[in-house]
Formats: sequence, C-alpha cells, structure tokens
Amino acid sequence: MRRVNGLVTVIRTVAAASAAGTTARHRVFQAAMMSTCASTNSSQRIADRFGISSPSVAHGVAGTMFFSVAASSLEQEVHAKEAPPAEKFLPKDVVLYQYEACPFCNKVKAFLDYYSIPYKIVEVNPISKKEIKWSNYKKVPILTVDGEQMVDSSDIINKLFQRIYPDDSIPSDDEESKWQGWVDNHLVHVLSPNIYRTTSEALESFDYITTHGNFSFTERLVAKYAGAAAMYFVSKKLKKRHNITDERAALYEAAETWVNALKGREYLGGSKPNLADLAVFGVLRPIRHLKSGKDMVEHTHIGEWYSRMEQAVGEPARIKA
Repeated sequence: MRRVNGLVTVIRTVAAASAAGTTARHRVFQAAMMSTCASTNSSQRIADRFGISSPSVAHGVAGTMFFSVAASSLEQEVHAKEAPPAEKFLPKDVVLYQYEACPFCNKVKAFLDYYSIPYKIVEVNPISKKEIKWSNYKKVPILTVDGEQMVDSSDIINKLFQRIYPDDSIPSDDEESKWQGWVDNHLVHVLSPNIYRTTSEALESFDYITTHGNFSFTERLVAKYAGAAAMYFVSKKLKKRHNITDERAALYEAAETWVNALKGREYLGGSKPNLADLAVFGVLRPIRHLKSGKDMVEHTHIGEWYSRMEQAVGEPARIKA
C-alpha cells in the first residue's frame, strides 16, 4: 500500500506541473483507455479520484509477452502462411480505426496480416474520437473496405472471411466458434488484472504505451504515471468482477486451456491456423514484451504454438496512411 501511495504522490506532482496543458491531461486518459476495451463504472470512479474530467477509462489492453521465435527457412514460412488473397479478394482501400493496444483491434490486424490484405491505420483519440466523428458507431475497431464500414471485431472477421471464401460458411456451433467465443468472453478478461497486477507492472505497461504513441515528453510523463495508477486500481475492480483470486494462476490456466484444446495439433485448425487461432494470437500479440507475458511462457506450454503463429502470420501487412 505504501508503494501505491508513493505513486499517487508522484502523479499529483507531475499533473500539477502540467496543469496548464489540457492536451496532456487528455493524453493521460488516452493511454488509460487504450488499456482496456470495455467501459466500466469503476473506471469512471478512478477518473474522479484523480480529479480529471473524462469519459470512462476504457478501451485497450496494453501489452506484454515475451515469445522468442526460432528462425525458419523461407520455404517453411511460405508453407505456413496463407496465400495472399489474390483473385479471392482484392480491396483497393482498407482502413482500420483503432487503439494500438486494444485486443479486439489486434484480432482484426492478425486476420489482415495472415491473409496479406494491405491496410492503413488511423489511431483514434479516445477522448475526442474526432477520427471517427463521421461514423454513428463510436467504438473501435472500425474497418472501412472500399468505403464500406464494418464494426465489431468478430463481425468484421466473419465478413472478410466470407469475401475471401464465398463458398464456405462461417463456423457455427462447432469447435472453432466455441474457441472464438472463449477469446472474447474469457481470455481478454484475464489480461488486464495481470498486466496491472502491481505498480511496477502497471508502469512497465504504460512505458510501452507511451513509447508507441505520439506523445510529447510531458505527455509521456503524465500518461505513464497517472495512467498506470488509474489502471492499477481499475484492474483490481476487474479482478473482482470476473471472480479472479490469483491473477497469474488465472493466466496460466487460460494458456494451458488453449494448449489442451489443440490436442497435439500444430493449430486448432490442424495444419494451418483457423479463425480461433488468429483470435487468440491477435489478443496476445500486443502484450509480448511485458513481465506477465514472459511469466506465461515460462510457466506454461503456449510458447511453441505462439512461435508457430508468428511464423504463420508473418510481418504486418499495414501500409502508411
């Protein structure tokens, strides 16, 4: 508790020093909102506690996970990766409106990367949301494909899949759809309590966020300390809400549950990833560099599957906007 109080003192000091800059104050909660993709009443109470007027702290899970990947030959990578859409699906302009650390946005990116569909990224300011004022839908991800708007990560992926494989039906009431649902309804809820489990881990996470965003020095400082403290408290609320007693145990259990679901197969899809594989990989990919991810690989058997997925998905297909 002494560590938490000390962190709060630092926050107030930094915030006071930059009180004249409303942009910096907004950036604090841009970072915090990137840390969870679900709006909660508890996050608003945290905003109130720090005396900052803002919408509820929501959206995004910032990231952690250490997974080193063994090098493989170009031939092996070509066999693992899905062939580019080519004649199946050739959109001219694909734009993803996102928060960088949002797990649901990263699900969509994993799909686009795997199928080598070039896309542009528009980072959305979670306070003003000015980048998506044109849309009636005020959440992320939003994907536009040649001007057509698509929303909700699972729905986006299903629609894209149908366009790539128009003769195939979307999985329903089977193993694949079951595990897709597991990602949205369980796995993502285990991540935040682990990422922000301690004050040091919360600071580590926000250091990652602020170094990957467009922050000035002052904004980075405020966002790192105030955002980390806010999400430390929010994570405790999420832990209670989802009946998690031991954060790491829940994380390890989720990882082993997924490994067991593979039943010895390289992927849930067998010889190549299916939509469930891409969903699990997508929500885990942005957390690859932090302590909770390193711990998960060290204490579970998920590392080999993740390494295969990195090879199968390949490099990001994003292009400069």
